[in-house]
Amino acid sequence: MIKTVAVLGAGSWGTALAKLLAEKPALKVKLWARSAELAKTINNVKQNPLYLPDAVLPAGLEATADLRAVLPADLIICALPSHALRPMAQSIAREIPPGQMIVSCAKGLEDGTFCRMSQVIQSECPLAAVAALSGPNHANEVASRQPTATVIACADESVAEKIQAVLSTAYFRPYTNPDVTGVELGGAFKNIIAIALGLLNGLGYQDNIKAAAMTRGLAEISRLGVALGAKPATFLGLAGMGDLISTCTSKHSRNRRAGEQLAAGCKIKDILAGTNMVVEGIRAINAAYSLSAELSVEMPITRELYNVIYEDKDITAAVADLMNRSSKSEC
Repeated sequence: MIKTVAVLGAGSWGTALAKLLAEKPALKVKLWARSAELAKTINNVKQNPLYLPDAVLPAGLEATADLRAVLPADLIICALPSHALRPMAQSIAREIPPGQMIVSCAKGLEDGTFCRMSQVIQSECPLAAVAALSGPNHANEVASRQPTATVIACADESVAEKIQAVLSTAYFRPYTNPDVTGVELGGAFKNIIAIALGLLNGLGYQDNIKAAAMTRGLAEISRLGVALGAKPATFLGLAGMGDLISTCTSKHSRNRRAGEQLAAGCKIKDILAGTNMVVEGIRAINAAYSLSAELSVEMPITRELYNVIYEDKDITAAVADLMNRSSKSEC
């Protein structure tokens, strides 16, 4: 039975999950923050003013910047950006027992290796039982107890069911799925299409092209996912289509916002410098572009986004080239 939980990462999503869990009287929850100042603020005012300012946190939730203070725990939840996950996995590897349950919440691929987040953790913690959590889960909505569904992916069904039980609430409904590859790739690649939707929105295009971009975007990220070993049906579920719709249409989406800023003429370095959030879609575009070339998978939207972001191609020319591609069957 899970009685203690360590949430690693005090960003918006980590804080929201820590809040959800700490509201359960049977659980003891500790939240690790990289910043000692932020941890102190969370403990003193029971709010996270940097990442989740509107949420009032439970009195029993304890934050700390000392990693040793949150371990050991029955369940570890890693709510960290993709670039920070391997160093964290290395830090905890010697502190955890065999069979330790670890949930990755990061939606991205590792730079250079293009490893999925569960693969990163497993490589550093080979005896751990690693799962992935993904889906249309805006942190602010979860924190305000809006009805939400999510997916817990794990090859070990019994581990997935234990995590499902501890995360389930009247407003947060987890489903299990054994297709870890598909769930993680859906969560990573949907950010690519969200940037495309932001670009279209920023250029003033309306519903027809946005619907086409989401639909054809889902088709191409599914093709790459299947080529990497995912099941096609996963991309029609919460971690695929569900997360895609949420991220492409929401005003809270940092990836969509990045696309809107690109359309307004901002440079990527300035967009990234202007936010304390991680725009995972920028890295995902590079990863998907490289993988699609290696595996000979056609990804026209991803290719044009790569050209815009990494090759400085004109945005309107990229849209025109997508529309003027040779005619083909939809299927």
